[in-house]
Amino acid sequence: MTLWCLGSVNLDRFYRVPHILAPGETLAAHGLVTGIGGKGANMSVAAARAGERVALIGAVGEDGVWARESLAQWGVDTRYLEVAEGPTGHAIIAVADDGENTIIIHPGANHRIGLAAVEAALAEAVPGEWCLIQNETNLQVETAERARAAGLKIAYAAAPFTAEAAVRMAPLADLLILNRVEMEQLQAATGRGPAAQGVPAVVVTAGADGAFLHAASPSGGGASGEGVPPRHVPAVPVAAVDTTGAGDTFTGYLLAGLGAGIEGRRLGMVEAMGLAARAGAVMVTRHGTADVIPRLDEVRAI
Repeated sequence: MTLWCLGSVNLDRFYRVPHILAPGETLAAHGLVTGIGGKGANMSVAAARAGERVALIGAVGEDGVWARESLAQWGVDTRYLEVAEGPTGHAIIAVADDGENTIIIHPGANHRIGLAAVEAALAEAVPGEWCLIQNETNLQVETAERARAAGLKIAYAAAPFTAEAAVRMAPLADLLILNRVEMEQLQAATGRGPAAQGVPAVVVTAGADGAFLHAASPSGGGASGEGVPPRHVPAVPVAAVDTTGAGDTFTGYLLAGLGAGIEGRRLGMVEAMGLAARAGAVMVTRHGTADVIPRLDEVRAI
């Protein structure tokens, strides 16, 4: 089984700051680190470190060839990670001493993925496998349509969030993953709660409050999906130093559990969410993104 991920690769520049900047404020950073990130890269590495076979469909610029080589060394299939004209996507990340962050993203090559790469990758796919899509690239809908036609299941991580993108993707998705603020924005835009978005399963992450699984409302409507209580998976209490990449780590581990499974055993949704929550807990105790995503043995140790 393979997880097919249409996703971004960014060159991340981390600035350590005393606190998150206020509008108009100039603040001196006391640290700078450059690494590999982007939601596609992070999710792919997380799934690979959980033991899943992962193929990343995307693009980097000439300045990001080294990142593609690193991803391959970390177990990600990069045959469909093209080298496009122009710069690689990048992110400017300010990480405060309390672990909170702000992120500015420039898409770069992530918005120049060719449809031919998508079609070549999905020609290898097997019905029943998962295709994971997020919002830092082009071709989300086109990839979802082709993946569904090939018999794949669609997981949609709706970040960076826009209600318009989520509404377009929801009819194509089997699993929707978003955080609590994003879910509130989607509900405000649609007038429907998590269980009534037209997606069979919706996972809402809530930081220290854990994560919630909402099954589709039997009636298919209503403002909140009444009568279908969500399943709650608690968070693992840890001392967070950097929340960057924690949600992506959660998503990658979740899809690894649902796909080929963990060490050959496919997990149910709630069990996979529990594993993903532990992975996210390990991740927030570390500084960095793709390079520090935990391995399965490290996740099981907590």
